[in-house]
Amino acid sequence: MTTFQAKLALRYLRGRKLRTTLTLFAIVFGVMIIVGFNGLLPAMQQALQGNLSAVAGQVDLTISSETRGAFDATVADQVRAIPEVTLVAPALVRPLVLPNAQALTASSGSTINTFIVRGVDPAVATEMNHITLAAGRFLHSDDQNTVLIANNLAQETGRGVGDTLSLPAATGVINFTIVGITTGRPPQGSEELFIPLATAQTLFNLPGQINTLEAQFAPGSDPDAVRQAVLDKLGSGFKLGGITAGSEFAAALEAAAFIYNIFGVIAIVMGGFIIFITFRTIIVERRRDIGMLRAIGASRTTILAMILTESLLLGLIGTALGMVMGVLLATTLLVGMRPILESFLRTSVDGPSFAPWVFLLAAGLGIGITLLAGLVPAGLAMRVSPLEVLRPSLAEVERRSAGRSAVAGVTLIALALLSLLSNNVGLATLGIILFMVGLALIGPVFIYPIARLFGRLLSLIFAREGQIAQGNLTRQPGRAAITASAITIGLALLVALGGLVASLTGGMQGWIDKTLGSDYLFMPQSLVLGGGNIGAGPQLLAEIRAVPGVGPVTSLRQATAKIDGTDLQLIGIDPVTYPQVTGLIFSAGDEEGVYTTLGSGRNIIVNGIFAAQNGVTLGDMLTLQTAGEAQEYQVVAIAGDFLNYKLATGYISQSNLAEDFHETANLMVMVNQTPQADQAQVSAALKAIAGRYPAFTFYSLAEWQAEIYQTMAILNNMYVLLVALAVPSLIALINTLAISVLERTREIGTLRAVGATRRQVRRMITAESLLLAAIGTSFGLLAGLWLGYILVGAMNMVGLIFPFAFSYAGILLAIVVGLGFGIIGALIP
Repeated sequence: MTTFQAKLALRYLRGRKLRTTLTLFAIVFGVMIIVGFNGLLPAMQQALQGNLSAVAGQVDLTISSETRGAFDATVADQVRAIPEVTLVAPALVRPLVLPNAQALTASSGSTINTFIVRGVDPAVATEMNHITLAAGRFLHSDDQNTVLIANNLAQETGRGVGDTLSLPAATGVINFTIVGITTGRPPQGSEELFIPLATAQTLFNLPGQINTLEAQFAPGSDPDAVRQAVLDKLGSGFKLGGITAGSEFAAALEAAAFIYNIFGVIAIVMGGFIIFITFRTIIVERRRDIGMLRAIGASRTTILAMILTESLLLGLIGTALGMVMGVLLATTLLVGMRPILESFLRTSVDGPSFAPWVFLLAAGLGIGITLLAGLVPAGLAMRVSPLEVLRPSLAEVERRSAGRSAVAGVTLIALALLSLLSNNVGLATLGIILFMVGLALIGPVFIYPIARLFGRLLSLIFAREGQIAQGNLTRQPGRAAITASAITIGLALLVALGGLVASLTGGMQGWIDKTLGSDYLFMPQSLVLGGGNIGAGPQLLAEIRAVPGVGPVTSLRQATAKIDGTDLQLIGIDPVTYPQVTGLIFSAGDEEGVYTTLGSGRNIIVNGIFAAQNGVTLGDMLTLQTAGEAQEYQVVAIAGDFLNYKLATGYISQSNLAEDFHETANLMVMVNQTPQADQAQVSAALKAIAGRYPAFTFYSLAEWQAEIYQTMAILNNMYVLLVALAVPSLIALINTLAISVLERTREIGTLRAVGATRRQVRRMITAESLLLAAIGTSFGLLAGLWLGYILVGAMNMVGLIFPFAFSYAGILLAIVVGLGFGIIGALIP
């Protein structure tokens, strides 16, 4: 890029400030979507996963289960038996979420409700970890309900030695006495609490269980050799390192990233259409200027470089602004989502997190598509000569070209359809782009018949001006088709994503009604079952069943398994009581007999997102790494429930969960009442029981549905984003009408000379704009329905199974926006 070409490019861009700004918006919008959502999702992943890393200290070895679950405390004796190991410290380390009623209030006014509870053996914990005290004492071997809190927590809440800290427990509530305050520890995102190991086992309903072992080696021993000896002795179910968050969220976050990246790529491709139309406008406006440059010696290469330089500058500026706007978008969305995360998932998000590849991807697409969009207009500019300015347009050649383009368009649309049938997410993504390009190529063939159809309607309103507008479009069907295609794409996206929102909303309501439809629910503090919930022991279910008027009662339990290096969340259900109270939504398998099968032997139901991403089918054998040895489970159905449809999840019997994963805590309880029961009496009795177990929130079915539906209503705000996505099509409409005015300066002057008023000229341009908008809207409605079906189908491919829903709101909005753009687009030209 020479200085001369750069100056010419900058001079033109500065001279057309409005058009430059509108064109930049198209690129900025697409880049903003890609950067913003790819900064949002990692931040949410970090918040969901939390931080359970081991305490740094004088530790030579940390051992935990491959499944991140609990294992028998006698494993510590096996490690102690190795000669080079001099000290072993067992621990039970788990996150804990406080209910709102027990949450602590900091001096700043913020709420503290997430903790990392470390149940430690007081006899060896001080030797293993370097923990200093700011006040009080350490835990003693004969302590029971005592706790150490961090200095930061003490300062924020005003609590000190001798004060009481109440925590929810599997038995109800445990009141702890603060005996010491630790100091000098780095913050880890959640406040740390140290309690005796035996008390932690009672708190979490894990008698005789631990999930972390720390060890020190004898001086002079070979650390690597000792670590390997420990692993060899314990077997395949253990790993080096402490408890870390798993990858069961990966499938859901990858699916979300797929949807948002598709959204951003489509926006940038649409921006490419706008760039293409803008540079076609440039060529028309500057044919004489380019011809003069050619006449005084400018080579074709110079003209090509000049146009591409303008394209490059637009790409660079638009990408840079888009990245800044993307960071602001992610930050703003996280601020808006923080109340939802704190209310339902009991977690908080500090700020967006951006990986370097996000900016590289955005830059590659933003600049690359902009340059590609400028290639064809640059090629047209190379062929401009002073003589060509005088030559008339050859309509016959344009019709032949349109015919060839139509064949190519039909071919691309057919390939797009085949990509959907391939059941491959990557090919479906490519198919969406092929569909948009094919739509633009096939458009010129339909311009004449559609223009005649809508022209008759316009003539009723605009009389003669409507007939002139119809003739203007049919003389240049190629240009009109490109503009109509830009409008079509914008409105197709609006209709398609409106259908996607309608499908998500309707689908989730169906999931809620089917899988959470019991009369009463004891809900955990976090809707992510493994997200710091305490649960309850068997006495809670016994108390509920003892209430007069209570019918079937069932519960959900949770653990994590390892399969081929990936975490699989396991939900334990009672095969007898679960189908009596609620049920799963099945996509494969025999719903009638599957629960009986689940209770006999090691069988598993997997949800759609796990099956789709791992190619799992009925009858497959899955090797699950349990808390001990690996076990073989047979897939007997593919089904899911509302709470866990986003996570890679398997459903097994509660007896198998207890035997293989040592988990017996009930994290959620669903209750039905008998037909003859007094609803008020049953509800009051159950509320009283829930009051003794603050780890749960009690809901009637109506209360739960009202709360969750209110949260889901936030999806309706997506329509604002959809309208913004359609705005770039307005730019294309303004550009095309501007070209029309420029090319027909003499014609318009002649009309004025023979008596046409300014009002009639304005009406003619408005009629032409409305005609283009009507054509684009018609195509957009049809294309949007098909594109929406593709997007819902793409979600089904990654395991998020939702039926396609027809979005009446999206269609009405598209019609209003399309025709509204037709009026607005005529104002400037």
